[in-house]
This record gives sequence, structure tokens and C-alpha cells, in this order.
Amino acid sequence: MTEQTTPTGPAATTGPSTTTGPSAAGRETAADRTSAADGTSAADGTPAADRTPAAGRAGLLLGGDLPTGPIGYGAMRLTGPGLWGPYPDREAGIAVLRGAVDAGVTLVDTADVYGPHTNELLIREALHPYPEHLVIATKGGFVRGGRDLSTISAIGNRQYLRQSARLSARRLGVERIDLYYLHSGYAQDASFEDQVATLAELRDEGVIRHIGLSNVTPEQLRAARAVVDIAAVTAHYNLVDRQQAELLDAAVEAGAVFSPWQPVSLTPPGDATDTAGPEAVRRVVEPVARRHGATTAQVALAWLLARSPAMLPVPGTTGLAHVRENLAASDLELSADEIRALTALAPEGATAGGPAAPGTR
Repeated sequence: MTEQTTPTGPAATTGPSTTTGPSAAGRETAADRTSAADGTSAADGTPAADRTPAAGRAGLLLGGDLPTGPIGYGAMRLTGPGLWGPYPDREAGIAVLRGAVDAGVTLVDTADVYGPHTNELLIREALHPYPEHLVIATKGGFVRGGRDLSTISAIGNRQYLRQSARLSARRLGVERIDLYYLHSGYAQDASFEDQVATLAELRDEGVIRHIGLSNVTPEQLRAARAVVDIAAVTAHYNLVDRQQAELLDAAVEAGAVFSPWQPVSLTPPGDATDTAGPEAVRRVVEPVARRHGATTAQVALAWLLARSPAMLPVPGTTGLAHVRENLAASDLELSADEIRALTALAPEGATAGGPAAPGTR
């Protein structure tokens, strides 16, 4: 789906989007899926942890014209310690990215602040030229002044955002970025509407194909829609942290994909690597996992997919086995009773264990 650049000349373009109305995030039928998949089906009795997504639920149409599978891959963890610098094992990082696409991943999520820049460069090294079915999503609008995460700040200056998008395209090796997120709604140096208008300009100029929003409020999403169509929204939302439920509802209303980050964490306010969770959570999740021969992470992902047809989780991992497990969660069909029990772990608009800390994801 990505218009690519190559060392020998410009890549052929696929033409502008034909979408004329609000961005559509409806799920495709299984017959319409274009993602590559292999392996056994759910009917063969293979435990969910070992299955590929071949028989999983249908994917979505991002922006009305880009088909994706139901579960993507978040590449953020393929950076150095503290998200600073390159991933220490470059060859392993390349192998994970290539293996993820081979396993059926159809959307890879990154950002210019991851590294900074090293994550986008690793994706290009591993995957360029990109398969036709692969969607690349990246983000801009943060700067980072050093190793400490406290040095990250949001910048909304028009020329800075224009530079950020063009440099991301250069690092990724594409003529046009499939999905470009404004990484934050917190910048103070320009109005939020002006920042969105800058992305709209870049879309009109062919630098980006679809626009997304990250770390925004429902009110900001509605304000952005008055400027331009919004194809995707990303926020912290999972089985035990539902503080962004109103934003999810606003995304569905907008016809946008909702892409939760840290989707498998079971510890409020959100430890990306904790898929066990406190005892109260384990008492509910583990029996469901045992009944399906699945992992707790797969149960968390299956619940998200059942929660909304606009859901596109982007779990991150540095292990290919976990990538395959995550993709196989699309094949896990929870019963109505299981969904009710899992939903009861946290009220919508709150968490199972207190307020969630704002992130820079």
C-alpha cells in the first residue's frame, strides 16, 4: 500500500485515495482480507497459542481504502534502553520485523521519536521494498532532548511538523506515508486546529495518505474532524484500563480505526510487559485462557476485538513467538459469558486499579 522510493528511481504511485466521505473503519469480510497467513485453522484443535491468524476474524479498512488485519505490530520496543538509540541486536530486530510480516502482520506502527529516528530506519532496512499489502504508520510532533524521558516535549509549529513528516518519509523510504499521526494534542506553540490543518496540507500535497491522532481528547477529535477526515486514533486502552472509553466512542462515531497501545497489559496503569496482572484480574482471565488453550495476552486481545469492530490493537514485542501468539488471538472466540466477566474487571472510563499515567506512546 505504501508508495516507495528505491535507489534506482521513484516508485510507481498507486494514486490518490478515492475516499470522499468520512474515513471508514468497517471490518472486511474474511474473503476480502489481503493479509498473508498460513497454518492451521481453529477447527483442528490446535491450541490458540500455536495457531496462525489464517482462520481469524476479518480485518478493517483503514481510511476506507487500506485493508489491514485485525491485529498490527507496534515496533516501539525495537529501540535501545529507555527508547533511546538503536536496538542493541540489529539482526534480531530485522528478523522480528521480517518474521512478523511473514506471519501475517499487515500494519507496522512506529514514530520518529522512537530512538529517535532509529526505529523508522530499522523498519526500512528490514522491510523495504515493502510488500504491497503492508501499511506503515508513523507519528510526528514530539522532540526529545536526551536519554531521560522527561526531555520529551510536544511541538506543533507548522514548519516543524512539515519537516517531521517529510523526514519520516525519507527515513522509511516512501513517497507517501500510509498513516501519519499527530503524536500529541498537548503542544502549546500552535493551536490544535492549526496543527491538524498542517497535516491536511501534507495530505493534499501527497506526503501522507491518511491522518491519525494520538494522545488527544474526545473534544480534540471532534475539532479535528471539522478540519479534515481522521482515519485512526491511538490511545491507552485495554482490559484493565478503560479511561479512554469516551475517545473510543468518538472514534467509532468518526468512522475511524481505534488502535489501543499496551493492549495486553493487565496491570494498571499499564506496564507493557506485565501480562499476568494482580490476583483479582488473574482469577478472571486465567480460567478463560485455560478453557481456550490460550495465553492471558491472547484473551486480552480477543476481548478488545470483541469490544468494538473499529479496534486495531498494535501489541509490541521483541520476540517472534509472541508476534505469532498475538496474531493468533484473532482466532479466539470468547463466549458471551466470558466477555461479560472480562468486561466487569473495570468500568468504562476508569481502570481496575486507579488512574492511568499519561504516556508518550
